[in-house]
Amino acid sequence: MEGWQHVKQVVVVGLGITGLSVVNYIQRQHPTVSVKVIDTRANPPGVEKLGNDIEVHTGGWKLEWLLSADLIVANPGIALATPEINTALEAGVAVVGDIELFAWHVDKPVIAITGSNGKSTVTDLTGVMAKACGLNVGVGGNIGVPALDLLGADHDLYVLELSSFQLETTSSLKLVAAAFLNLSEDHMDRYQGMEDYRQAKLRIFDHAQHCVVNLDDKATYPPQEMNLISFGLTPEADFGVVEHQGQEWISAHQSPILPSAELILVGRHNLANVLVVLALLDGAGIAYQNGLQALRNYSGLTHRCQLVADNQGIKWINDSKATNVASTLAALSGLECQGTLYLLVGGVGKGADFSELAPALAALNVQLCCFGRDGEQFLPLHSSATLYQTMEQVVASIAPRLSSGDMVMLSPACASFDQFSNFMARGDAFAALAQQYA
Repeated sequence: MEGWQHVKQVVVVGLGITGLSVVNYIQRQHPTVSVKVIDTRANPPGVEKLGNDIEVHTGGWKLEWLLSADLIVANPGIALATPEINTALEAGVAVVGDIELFAWHVDKPVIAITGSNGKSTVTDLTGVMAKACGLNVGVGGNIGVPALDLLGADHDLYVLELSSFQLETTSSLKLVAAAFLNLSEDHMDRYQGMEDYRQAKLRIFDHAQHCVVNLDDKATYPPQEMNLISFGLTPEADFGVVEHQGQEWISAHQSPILPSAELILVGRHNLANVLVVLALLDGAGIAYQNGLQALRNYSGLTHRCQLVADNQGIKWINDSKATNVASTLAALSGLECQGTLYLLVGGVGKGADFSELAPALAALNVQLCCFGRDGEQFLPLHSSATLYQTMEQVVASIAPRLSSGDMVMLSPACASFDQFSNFMARGDAFAALAQQYA
């Protein structure tokens, strides 16, 4: 329970499910501590769930509350560079996030995963395999359940997805194994540049016993000598692939474990994700061999290269989770499409450079369908590019042209909040359109 010794007044900045989890945790574990809540939105989600004993300030900042606090717990969506937070920091007020509170409390092993892409699949599959190995596992963080809500259940192990935003305000999380999957441009509206973004991600290794790094992406390596486990689609990686009995096998230290053809998961990026999971479980001392059947049966997460309709040989793929360029590139890599690929892109671009997509598109038989606020930024990438207002207009337009062997794929390379509440809502809308037109 380190960190709470001198705390009498906490200000929680930002509500939503994370903010509510913080308030509930403090009231449950530290009932003598006074809690106030600030949210700059006029009517923040979750405000109706707060008790009458909590003072709430909405629609703006309240600097005097921040400056009189002993501890500020900031939502990951709020940058430390925000002037009001910065003023509090300069005045000597401690600012942490919910993961730091989790770190102060947790007394069981924790595995954590960060990276620009693939975090959710790796986190989910690590949990699935650890459960198959007989452990009571709590899975959450940036995926699904807030970390603080996992405490209290009798878990043997915690598996957390951590964003760079969460890691910025975390300094004492001890991990039995941690993974930094990859680094690609994202959140450039929040960071000063790629190195700034990378340093936030590297914080995951600060107190990790085993550090899982990407053999093909040196940006994932910590600067200091640590206990490294590498993954990659080569025999040289600690967890990689080898030729065995005339086919490709997943390997651990060059020893074959399982033919990669036995996986249901689609795509080379998902094969890399599997290697990370095995490396993490191995680093945590878990006999992953007991979870191999669960691995064979694992079909992936919703909104991540998910087949949502297959009618008359036309496949509809929901990859709404692809909110940046690297995710869309990963989805296109090694994609098998016999006919025409109708690729739906667009939304809120977050200041990204989309030109990297052009070579990948040039290698495909593709019709590029652009929509949303920044849809027109994709038009120079391919001669087939056509601009629509909405995803529904795209599907209505292309549906009469579809024939057997074609694929319709939503992999937007953008955030969703111009037209949808989140990427899940966007993916659900696409799945509904797929059912309607398929």
